Amino acid sequence: MRIDKLLWCLRYYKTRSIATEAVKKGHITVNGQVAKASREVFPTDKITLRKDQINYKLTILDIPQNRLGAKLVDMYRKDETPKEAFEHLELLKLSKDHYRANGTGRPTKKERRDIDDYLWDNEDFDETSKTE
Repeated sequence: MRIDKLLWCLRYYKTRSIATEAVKKGHITVNGQVAKASREVFPTDKITLRKDQINYKLTILDIPQNRLGAKLVDMYRKDETPKEAFEHLELLKLSKDHYRANGTGRPTKKERRDIDDYLWDNEDFDETSKTE
């Protein structure tokens, strides 16, 4: 089975054309070699793919006949992705939530309330300095 079709069948990509695009960009390697979209994949092949800033590492156990339900995917692949990769992604998401670039203007109403709540919880902040 072609690598783009396999990644679509195993639900790593929503459409086959998105899977083909990822292969063309060089985000997919099979047994350590950058793959083309037409590359045939066989059981025991090791696939590495980069998606959403995570390097997934898979070992193919069997080749499915067509697209699978989400519960059946584990029968056809073994996921060897380290858990640290997912933890790192969570940290990136949390850090982006609280980042504000210089020069983006005044804080929004929600951001201002968050700042006030943070300052209110701080011990050094006394009642007289809080407005309204």
